[in-house]
Parts: sequence; C-alpha cells; structure tokens
Amino acid sequence: MAAGPVAAPSSIAVPSARRHRALPAAASAASREPPRAWRAAGAEERARRGKEAEVDDEETERRRKEEVNRKIASRKALSIILRREATKAVLDKRKPGKGTRRLLPRTVLEALHDRVAALRWDSALKVFELMRDQVWYRPHIGIYIKLITMLGKCKQPEKAHELFQAMIDEGCAPNLESYTALVSAYSRSGRFREAFELLDRMKETPGCQPDVQTYSILIKSCLHAYDFDKVKSLLADMARAGIRPNTVTYNTLIDAYGKAGKFAEMESTLLKMLSQNCKPDVWTMNSTLRAFGSSGQIETMENCYEKFQASGISPNIKTYNILLDSYGKAKMYEKMGAVMEYMQKYYYSWTIVTYNVVIDAFGRAGDLEQMEYIFRLMKSERIKPNCVTLCSLVRAYGRAEEVRKIKTVLRIIENSDITLDIVFFNCLVDAYGRVGCLAEMWDILDLMKEHRCKADKVTCTTMIKWFLVKGIDDHRVRYLRDLKDGRITDDT
Repeated sequence: MAAGPVAAPSSIAVPSARRHRALPAAASAASREPPRAWRAAGAEERARRGKEAEVDDEETERRRKEEVNRKIASRKALSIILRREATKAVLDKRKPGKGTRRLLPRTVLEALHDRVAALRWDSALKVFELMRDQVWYRPHIGIYIKLITMLGKCKQPEKAHELFQAMIDEGCAPNLESYTALVSAYSRSGRFREAFELLDRMKETPGCQPDVQTYSILIKSCLHAYDFDKVKSLLADMARAGIRPNTVTYNTLIDAYGKAGKFAEMESTLLKMLSQNCKPDVWTMNSTLRAFGSSGQIETMENCYEKFQASGISPNIKTYNILLDSYGKAKMYEKMGAVMEYMQKYYYSWTIVTYNVVIDAFGRAGDLEQMEYIFRLMKSERIKPNCVTLCSLVRAYGRAEEVRKIKTVLRIIENSDITLDIVFFNCLVDAYGRVGCLAEMWDILDLMKEHRCKADKVTCTTMIKWFLVKGIDDHRVRYLRDLKDGRITDDT
C-alpha cells in the first residue's frame, strides 16, 4: 500500500514531461512556417517597395536630366545674350553692305534705343543707317520722332532737319508730333527764327496745327533765353487760336519768373492759373517755394507751403530738399533739423540732392565734423558723390584752411570715375588761393587739361585775384590776363 502512491506519480510524470518537451518544438516549427496568407502579404509588400524604389530612381534620374538640360539651356541663353550684347556694342562700327543686311531686328532696335536713351547721337545715327540697310526694315515715323527729339536735346538742329527731310523722302507724312520735335530741336539751340518759321508752317498744314505742347516747348526755350517779350507774344497767339495753357505751361512760367526774380509776374501767373480752373500740382508748389526760398523770403515760403498743403497738394522729396536748402542758406539750422527729423520719422529716403544740400549747409556753417559724417553716411548708403558734393567739400575745407583735406578730396577723385566740370575746378582754384597754396593753384591748369576741361573767365579772374593778394604780378598773371581776354588759348 505504501509503494503504490510513490510509483504512480513517477510512471505518470515521465510521459507528461515528454509531451511538454515536444510541444514547444512543434510550436517553434509552426512559428518558422507562417500561414500562407502572411507569406502572400509579405510578397506583395516587397513588390510594392521594389516598385516605389524604381519610381524614386526614375524620378531622381528625371530631375538630374532636367537640371543638366537647364544648365545647358542657361549656357546657351547666356551665350546668345552675350553675343547680342557684343553685337550691340560694336554695331555703330559696322558699315552697311554685304554681310550686315540680316542682323536680328531685336538686336538692332535695342542698340538704337540704348544710344538714344544715353544721348549718344553720333552713334545712334550710325546704328540707324545700318538699320535702314536691313532686309526687314520698313520706315516708321515713331523712330524718326525719337531720333529728332534726341538730336534736339543734343543741340543738333541741322541733323534733326536732315532726318526730318529723310523721313518725308521715305514716305512718312509729317504729323503734329514730328513737327513739334523739330520745333523743339531749333528752339533748344536758340534758333528761334527757324522755330517760329516752322510754327507758321504748322498753322498752314492740315492736321498739324500747333497745340498746347508745341507752344509750351517754345515758351520754355524763350524763358531759358530770358526773352520775355517772345513769351508774351506766344501767349497772345495761343489766346487767339483758342488754346488754353495747361498745368505744364503755367508751371514753366512760374518757375522761370521765380528764377528771374520776377515775383509780381510769378504771383499773377499763379492767380491766372487758379482763375482758369487749372489745378496746381506739386511742381507748382516746388517752383513757388524754390523762388521765395532761394531769395531769402523764408516767411513767404512757409506761408505758401501751408496754403498748398491746405489745398490738398502733398509734398514730395523735392519739396523737402527745397526747404532744407532754403533753411541752410538762411542759416536757420533749427528748422533745417526739424525737416530732417520729419523726413526720418516718415521714412523719406534721402537722394543725392538731399545729401548735397545737407553737406553744403554744414560746410557753410563750418561744422566739418558733421559734414564729414554725412559724407561717410552717403557713401555707406552707396550713393555716389558727384561734382556738387565735391564742390561743397572743397569750399568748406578752403574756408577752414584745411589743405590736407583738400588733397584728400583729390585722392577721392583719382580713385573714382566722377566726371569733373569747370565749376569744380574753379572751386578748387579758389580754395587753394584762399589758403595761400599758389603753386598748387597754378598746377590746376595742368589738371584741367588732363580732364579735358578748359579754363574760363572765372578761373582766370580767381587766379589773378589770389596772385595779386599775395603781391605777385609776374609772367603767370600776364598769361592769365591774355587767356581771359582771348589773346591766347589754353592749348598754347
């Protein structure tokens, strides 16, 4: 009885243990062989990933080819642009004839436009002659008008007349605009007899009756020559023809009367403008403010500024430049500072005129530190100085007897491409004379020759004055007197 309970568990336990050891083996085998559905899903996933990889490779290859093609196209486009630019640059040097009759229209027209815009009249006419020799050329009155207008600005009235006649010979009938361009060409050069003859011819030509623009151009040229009698005649002629002056006409009159100091005529013109229901604009305001400000009538200028603003005219950067210049010349530096603060507050960007006005004002006041700060600020803003800037610097250094800084300005010129004019050289002559550097003053004549600038009467008179102030009356003074009176030329 005692042995039974002991043997029974032993005989039962062993097979049970074997079954438990076998079951994990069978389970692991089943786990190594997944169901058929799982195997099919895995194959599809692998196939999908393979296709995606192929698509990604194709997309990468496509993008690579597009990038290569883009670079090739860019090189080709750049090559075409460079060839066209190179052709445009030397187009005026090519003579009409064999091999030059099939140039691209765009290249020729762009070359012509560039030269007209730059007022390179000689080069523009050569390009135009080449254009007329092209197989695709057809006469167009618009091109002739642009060329005639350019020649008028360059004061080449004879060339303008030749082109006008060539236009007629090519079958382009003259119109109002072409006649007006030719009238402008003559009047700009002071050839008023020919200009008025053309005006009379226009009156007799159907479809070419002079309009307000024609008269405004003539009036402006007469005002530049201070021929106010001709201006009155033209205004009377306009009234007889029933042509009313426009805002441009009135602005031209107001500006000219103001510059000439004819304030009564300027005010009467402004009143007439208002009576004719011709609305003033910002140009009217600027001309009026400049007239009173430059003559020192600051209070009147300020009253006009308030009235123009009350009438709804908004000032622009030119308005503030005029105010700055007027206050600076009147030595009203507090008001000048107030204008500068206002401009800064309302984000008015300074132009080269603004910088020149402020530099000149500080120079006149003898505040060289502030003047030089504004000059450095100007350069940091990448605004290129011009002759007006340099004149203000030289004048200020001359008054302060800063010889070393005058020479600094000359070094600035050496390292730049600033085109110098006679006004700058006269300022330089006066500055050197003022500080007693007569040898340097005399050497300016050679410097002027290097810059292809001829001495004028102001140059000679200034030099003579400073030589005589120092008690010098030698061969240099005699040479300057002969040069001033025209007995010799600067080339001798």
